[in-house]
Amino acid sequence: MRRKRLSKLLMLSLMTGVLCTSFAPALKSQEADKAKPKLPDQTYMPVVKEKPLEEVMQADVEKKPKLMQRQENLFQNRYDMSDQPSETMMSGGRKAVQEGVRVKLPEGVTWEQLSAATPERIKETDTFPYGFRPLPHANHPVGGQVFPKNQIDAIQKLENRDLSRFDVDFDLPDHLTPEFPPPIFLSNRPDLGDISQGQVLSIKNYYKLLKGKVTPVQMEGMRLLLTPFPQQQFNQTEDRKVKEASLGVTCLDCHVNGHTNAAFHLNPDTRPQAARFRIDTVSLRGMFNQQIHGSKRSLRSVEDFSEFEQRTAYFDGDHVIAAKKGVHLPDRSDAVAMMAQMQNMLDFPPAPKLDVFGKLVPEKATELELQGQKVFFGKGRCAECHPAPFYLDDKMHDLHLERFYKTEMISDQYNMPDGPIKTFTLRGIKDSPPYHHDGRLMTLADTVEFFNLVLQTDLTEQEKQALVAFMKCL
Repeated sequence: MRRKRLSKLLMLSLMTGVLCTSFAPALKSQEADKAKPKLPDQTYMPVVKEKPLEEVMQADVEKKPKLMQRQENLFQNRYDMSDQPSETMMSGGRKAVQEGVRVKLPEGVTWEQLSAATPERIKETDTFPYGFRPLPHANHPVGGQVFPKNQIDAIQKLENRDLSRFDVDFDLPDHLTPEFPPPIFLSNRPDLGDISQGQVLSIKNYYKLLKGKVTPVQMEGMRLLLTPFPQQQFNQTEDRKVKEASLGVTCLDCHVNGHTNAAFHLNPDTRPQAARFRIDTVSLRGMFNQQIHGSKRSLRSVEDFSEFEQRTAYFDGDHVIAAKKGVHLPDRSDAVAMMAQMQNMLDFPPAPKLDVFGKLVPEKATELELQGQKVFFGKGRCAECHPAPFYLDDKMHDLHLERFYKTEMISDQYNMPDGPIKTFTLRGIKDSPPYHHDGRLMTLADTVEFFNLVLQTDLTEQEKQALVAFMKCL
C-alpha cells in the first residue's frame, strides 16, 4: 500500500535520483519499523512431538484454507497469473509455452524507469518488484515436498500411493507448470525420440517401457529411482503430513520421467527454518554433462547428489530425523552407482535449429531468433554463465540481490538474498517453468526482465523479445 500511495514520488525520484525532502523522513520512519527479526538459533528439527497426529491433523485441516488463501494473495499481488499461451509448444507438443512478463511493478513505475535507476536508489525507494524476491513455501514453517495434482492423480491411479498432504496444497496453476507427462529422451538411443508413450514412469510400467533400450545396470537404477522411501512428511510416524502411514516418495515423484513437474520443497542446507529457500524441482535432463548438483550444496557428482538425497535431504537435511523415520542407506558401490547410471542416460530434448556447437543454423532461424542469439552472447551477458553448447558453466554465482532490497519476513520466510547459486542449464529451458531456483519467475520474459535489471544490461524492448525467442530455440 505504501508503494501505491507514493508511486508518483517514486517515479520522479527514480528518474531524477533525488528524494523529495518531505518524503525522506516518512520513508526512514517506515523502514525503521521493518527491523530485522531475531531468528532462533535452531539447527535440529524436534524429534519428539508433543501432540498426537489426530490433533495436529485436525488443526492443520482447519488452518489450511486460510493458509492457501494467503499464498494465493501473495501470488496475485506479485504476478499476473492469467493463461497467456504462445504459439511455441513444449517438446512433447502437448502444452504451449506461456508468454508475457508476469511480475507486477509498483504502481506508476515502468521497467524502463526501473532499469535506469541505480541499485541503491531502488533499495532506498523500495521499488524492487516483490516478484523478484525469494518465493516462500506455501507452508514455510513446515516446508517439505508439495506435489501438483496431476502427479498426485497419476501415482494414485498407478500405485494407489497418496502424495497429497492434509496441511497444504500445490500453489501454481497448471498452465504455469511443465507439460505432463513430459517426454523422455535417452542419450544412448537418440534414434527413438520420446520413449514415454505418453505415460508417467512408475514401478508398474518402467520395465516394459525401457526393456531393450537400457542396460541391466541402468534398468536397476531406474527401479531404485522409482522405489518409495520415507521422507519428512511422507512416512509412517506421528509427525507426517499425510493421513495414512506412507512408504514415502520416489526420486521421480518430483523428477517425473526424468524431468520436472514443478513440485517444490525447501533447501536442506540453510538454517534456521525461516531462512531456508523454496526449491523448484530441477530437470534431470542432461545430467551426464553437469559437474555440480544442488542449488546451494554444490555436490560434485550425481552419485553424491543421489546419496545425499536418500540419506539426509529427504529429511530436511537432518540425519537425526532420518534415523527416526527410516532412512534409506544406499550402498555407494552398487545402488548409488546404478541410480547415477540411469540418470546419466536422460537427454535434452531435440533442438533442431541448433548446430553441433549449440548455435543457431542461420537458414533455420528467424531474424528475431538470430538477433536474440547476438544479445545472448553479447550485450545481455547471458553466455558468461551459460556458455554454449550446453548453456551452463558448472559454477556458483552470487547476484548480490542485497543491493536491491532489505531483508524482511514475508509469509513466515526470512526473505534474505540468495547468496551463491549454481548455474542451471538453459538447454530445453522452455520445458521447465517456473524459473530461477525457487520458481519465482513465471515465464522466460520474466527471467529476461529480472536479469536485465540485476545485471544492469539496459536492453531495449526489441532486444528482450529477441532474447526470449532465442531461448525458446534451446
